[in-house]
Amino acid sequence: MIYALNMVWNPAEGIDLGFFMLRFYSLSWVLAFGLGWYVMKPIFLRENETVESLDKLFVYTLVATMLGARLGHVIFYQSELFYEDPLSILLPISTKPSLHFTGFAGLASHGAAIGIIVTMFYIQRRVIKRSFFWILDRIVIPVSLGAIFIRLGNFMNSEIIGKPTSADSFMAMKFIKGEDYLGPLGEPAIKAQTNIQDAQQAFNAVATDPQFKTILDAFPYRYPAQLYEAIGYVFVFAILLFLYWKTEARNKAGYLLGIFLILLWSIRFVVEFFKDSQGGFEKYPIFNALSTGQWLSIPFVIIGCYLVFRAKADKTV
Repeated sequence: MIYALNMVWNPAEGIDLGFFMLRFYSLSWVLAFGLGWYVMKPIFLRENETVESLDKLFVYTLVATMLGARLGHVIFYQSELFYEDPLSILLPISTKPSLHFTGFAGLASHGAAIGIIVTMFYIQRRVIKRSFFWILDRIVIPVSLGAIFIRLGNFMNSEIIGKPTSADSFMAMKFIKGEDYLGPLGEPAIKAQTNIQDAQQAFNAVATDPQFKTILDAFPYRYPAQLYEAIGYVFVFAILLFLYWKTEARNKAGYLLGIFLILLWSIRFVVEFFKDSQGGFEKYPIFNALSTGQWLSIPFVIIGCYLVFRAKADKTV
């Protein structure tokens, strides 16, 4: 349902294969790592590294990304889980209010970045006998590509939604599955108001059935912040790919990593102005001038600037 440049966003949960539902968010992770591998393969072959080393690198990177992203979310945004529901930190379940399956929800990109960087210390010593910066200068290329698909997965999941805006804002959307779960527009409330117990059918009815227009009108238009971020990351990926293949930037230790940190986290910082609050330590008065995501992005940008200036002075890998 489209209104001028605006729309009601109510996608299917995934691709129904009959025996299995392939969820779009899961598919986004598969694409992120699958395409990332193909992007890295010619880089490794060019620099006389084996495909076997690449396979090991990606396995370690996958584990580091998932663990780092999950722990980062809990530490930065939901620290109460350490004492309220510790099993949910690393398991796809929650025990509150009762035991139920949740999937691996709640992932923070800042935590993923830290996890990857720490893991590369191990990779550099045990798997790829190259310098620490050699590995990171190259791994950031597929990481930036993966970031595009993860944000598209967030978009398909109607999560990390933008702040409310006016209906005439460009690309403003109603994320009818993205509102507060326990709020007046959350899933339980929508089921009750439509008298339809299947969640997908209830949301479909709200989006398409004129008798539920009053409910639909109650949903605010929001910025599609996930798309803004994904589009920004396309440019990050393209710039890094160009710098590696068409310039001598790959021979400056830490330079590509620095460019990645500056560009990606600057985009994140800007897009945070359009995002709905994700919580975290921004709730404390001393930190409420910026969002949690913005505070966490600043150190990465500063480190990136240092690496770029350092790499210009030291042109050896």
